[in-house]
Amino acid sequence: MRAYSSKAVNVSFDKYALKPSQEPPVLICHGLFGSKQNWTSLAKAMSNRLSRDVYTIDLRNHGDSPHTTEHTYNAMTEDLKTFIDQQNLKNPILLGHSMGGKAVMNTALACPDLVSKLIVVDMPPVAMQLARNFSNYVTAMKAIEEANPSKQSEADKILSQYESNVGVRMFLLTNLKRMSDGALRFRIPYDILGKSLDNIGGFHVPENAFYKGETLFIAGGESPYLQPFHEQEKQIKQLFPNSKLEVVEGAGHWVHAEKPDAVLNLITSFVLGQ
Repeated sequence: MRAYSSKAVNVSFDKYALKPSQEPPVLICHGLFGSKQNWTSLAKAMSNRLSRDVYTIDLRNHGDSPHTTEHTYNAMTEDLKTFIDQQNLKNPILLGHSMGGKAVMNTALACPDLVSKLIVVDMPPVAMQLARNFSNYVTAMKAIEEANPSKQSEADKILSQYESNVGVRMFLLTNLKRMSDGALRFRIPYDILGKSLDNIGGFHVPENAFYKGETLFIAGGESPYLQPFHEQEKQIKQLFPNSKLEVVEGAGHWVHAEKPDAVLNLITSFVLGQ
């Protein structure tokens, strides 16, 4: 059993570097129920194309990072600040998808001088209720653990009652870990994340906060999160006055998984100022 903490946690991370670089590094934060592994191939390609260090991290309560009862964006910002300080990163570019997108936006608004550029994938800076399927996933994870499966196919059969999309099921099942007794268990504290869904859907902005650094929003043309970008355009420009929106047609919420080349090209042009 892991110790629980409400202070900053030391997050697990991977680093991709071809050679020593003085260029601002890129720090990537995944979405809800994801992990640093979701970004491995894109991080390698980014490090190569951008000739700089790229870090992928596991946010608290995800992947190999510590578990804690507090799952808020302010807490994640403290984790990111601690990581940047510990790794002595200079002028990092923060990139986040979904929940990770809100974590990096929160960090840029709270500590604007810390972040040189900001990239947010399919998550507008507005409070909105998470899609109902996220709470269904928590219910499914509980049902899977109660069934005590020893094979991933057994877990998938249970999960298929809650989610028909095979790709989404495979993504969720990457969180399974084999224990010493042979049973499969989830490595994420789905109970804590389930209780934190309102926090994750929310987005509280301190009064008069804004981030004037260059900001790129990437949205999927088929994503349910695209509409708020248009509806809240004025509010978004107040928070991020130097921002632009790029829409990747034919992609849903997991834009980077569905259209990796298009996302890589957008990120490359933005980071290199092309």
